[in-house]
Amino acid sequence: MATGQSRIEPYRTKSFSRESSLSSSLSLSRSLPHLIDNDVDGESVSEAGDIGDRSLRRRHSAGRSSRLSADDLIEQGTLDTSRQEQDVLHDLRAFNTDFVVKPLPENITPSPLPTKSLLSPPEEIDRGKEEEYVLPKSLEYISCLIHLAVFGIFGAITRYLLQKLFGPTGARVTSDGSILYLDLPSNMVGSFLMGWFGVVFKADIARVSEFVAIGLSTGYLGSLTTFSGWNQKMLDLSADGQWVFAVLGFLLGLFLTSYSIILGVETAKGFKWLLHRRASSEEKNPCLKVNTFQSHIVSLTLMLVLLVALLTASSILLVKEFDKGTSEAQLWLGCLVAAPGVWLRWFLARLNGRGLGKDGQHLRWVPFGTLIANVAAACVMAALATLKKSVNTRTCNTVASSIQFGLLGCLSTVSTLMAEFNAMRESDYPWRAYAYASFTIAVSFAIGTVIYSVPVWTVGFS
Repeated sequence: MATGQSRIEPYRTKSFSRESSLSSSLSLSRSLPHLIDNDVDGESVSEAGDIGDRSLRRRHSAGRSSRLSADDLIEQGTLDTSRQEQDVLHDLRAFNTDFVVKPLPENITPSPLPTKSLLSPPEEIDRGKEEEYVLPKSLEYISCLIHLAVFGIFGAITRYLLQKLFGPTGARVTSDGSILYLDLPSNMVGSFLMGWFGVVFKADIARVSEFVAIGLSTGYLGSLTTFSGWNQKMLDLSADGQWVFAVLGFLLGLFLTSYSIILGVETAKGFKWLLHRRASSEEKNPCLKVNTFQSHIVSLTLMLVLLVALLTASSILLVKEFDKGTSEAQLWLGCLVAAPGVWLRWFLARLNGRGLGKDGQHLRWVPFGTLIANVAAACVMAALATLKKSVNTRTCNTVASSIQFGLLGCLSTVSTLMAEFNAMRESDYPWRAYAYASFTIAVSFAIGTVIYSVPVWTVGFS
């Protein structure tokens, strides 16, 4: 009896010490309000729009282990630690290690009951049986790039059609010399749809295929909307001396697009509630999921064929229209250069929620990836506008306008900006939404004025 007691006692002592260490670590983590209240909230709102290829790394991290450890949190970027917080994580790692590796004492008999089925709900058990096959990283990147290119081209084509539908040749609602700029309808429609497919239903689409979710939100909706085109139209107004219209154009555009995503989110929530209510009264039907190697390859092949078809058709139509210098020529050349703009924005999105400084703890609420994409696209678009006025030839206008429409229009985005704006507005710090939007607009307009408006005023381009 004494021998058995001596065997059990060291095990209890060490376990209790680990539990005490964990309790002290957790109490220490509770004493870090800046991590809980500020950093976590800031990181979540800055990642509301897009996180780029970090989503692929999180898939691989989740695929390696179903148990969420402190190491997973660091690798996934959900926990950036300072020196004090690293001590907490070391205790967590040690506790997890001892808890998993430590064998049971000899005189303790394992329970014959299926404890996993008792502790885990049926949904988790069924989910465990249908684990998604995770592609190798190289194939995942290729699949993402192809999906982004296809959806980005469709987004650019939709933007062009909306310009024609509401522009001077269509309904005559928008025009170049008005605060109702040509890209306002596409920015409003894209922001509204972002509320549906980029906020409310994004997780549901990702359960079917995460590549489709990325292509739809980042590729299609990001390319359907354009911040650089919006900024350039206001620069045109200011260069003509219509400063009041330029300011009103920014205010009206921000108001309409922000309420478009709010309307999209609210209507999508109502529709989702109706779907859940109907599903609760009927038997749920299994949905199609791309979660096997064969289904991934089939999806990748279909998207690749579609991409080749789009590029081939755009090239053929460009050859017919290029010498004419029409808007159709700008459209088809823009489709050929749209994919690099979407890819660059997707890669820049990895900076969202990362913050500044060595530990990344400063300004984590700022989506630096989206900010850099929008400001850079607006500046390059202003430079191309200056080039068109200085050269003023048909070929130069066609090529420069195509790059503005395709590459820069897809590099910049309003839908993602509005998703981040709406998340900040609903957070504990709503002032951040207006500070972020105002800073993006002010910096883009100020640099664009130096690049475009000042040469127009000094040289006197017609």
